[in-house]
Amino acid sequence: MSQKVVTFGEIMLRLKSPGYERFFQSPVLEATFGGGEANVSVSLANYGMETAFVTVLPNNDIGDACIRELRGFGVDTSKIVRREGRMGIYYLETGAVQRPSKVIYDRAGSAICNAKPGDIDWASVFEGASWFHITGITPAISAGAAELSLEAVQAAKKLGLHVSCDLNYRKNLWKYGKTADQVMTEQVRYVDTVIANEEDFQKALLLKADSVGQVEEGQLNVEQYKAIARLAMETYPNIQRVAITLRESKSANHNDWSACLYNGKDFFLSRKYAITDIVDRVGGGDSFGAGLIYGLNHYGNDQTALEFAVAASCLKHTIPGDYNRCKASEVEALMNGSGSGRVQR
Repeated sequence: MSQKVVTFGEIMLRLKSPGYERFFQSPVLEATFGGGEANVSVSLANYGMETAFVTVLPNNDIGDACIRELRGFGVDTSKIVRREGRMGIYYLETGAVQRPSKVIYDRAGSAICNAKPGDIDWASVFEGASWFHITGITPAISAGAAELSLEAVQAAKKLGLHVSCDLNYRKNLWKYGKTADQVMTEQVRYVDTVIANEEDFQKALLLKADSVGQVEEGQLNVEQYKAIARLAMETYPNIQRVAITLRESKSANHNDWSACLYNGKDFFLSRKYAITDIVDRVGGGDSFGAGLIYGLNHYGNDQTALEFAVAASCLKHTIPGDYNRCKASEVEALMNGSGSGRVQR
């Protein structure tokens, strides 16, 4: 059955220093586009799913270029609202070994920051759609964007869509007077599938199971994830699934990557990938979310959907830029054991 997925959020101009250089080590920045929810739509389009991305963009040449790029991937951009204003920017410096990557945001006052409820016709946006995806990033950028996000999930549920939310806590964004938990505890009441890591649960929903240690300890304990997934579903009975990404950061270039999924009855744990030479980890979580959405709609089996999501995210770590430029067949090849990286002739 054909499924249409709508995503909503901010897409930004991404300005990255070349290679592993520090900012302005050379007078060059690589300009591309990226943003959590747009990254999800691009992945889904690459997998052959029908997907639409909704945002508010400035009515200028930069906004035109962004839309042109998304269309090139096959993403439906027809519901994007154009307004006066600016596009948000983020600067990226890629870390190496013990030096971490660094992100600097310049997104205050962007066109979507100035948006408010009523600016988007959700009934029109959701026509023919079965799934809606949002994150905890958009509600963090402004009070208006938070209210618009809440309006979106309420409209999606009223129209019978399945709603997924990647909690995506970003401490540097919550600046307008409300805390993440004040906003996200309301939004998550309309969510069916929650994607998060342990910090997201603690900071966005104030959920911490008794067995859960501090995030900073960095030790993975499967039982603590079972406990926090159960706690989330007990606290919010509307939640049908909880997916938790498990990143063990050894260095900027070396992460171990896996995930788990709880559906209220069964608990699934994925294969673990040792990603030892990361090319670009930005967008890794978005590629997981997209993989999970595709997997749940395509396979009808939670374990297989989880394995697809983790494999998709593993591959994204090898690709420069925000977008995961992989086909479903490439993800399935890795998922089924083909991970040697041998040349394909």
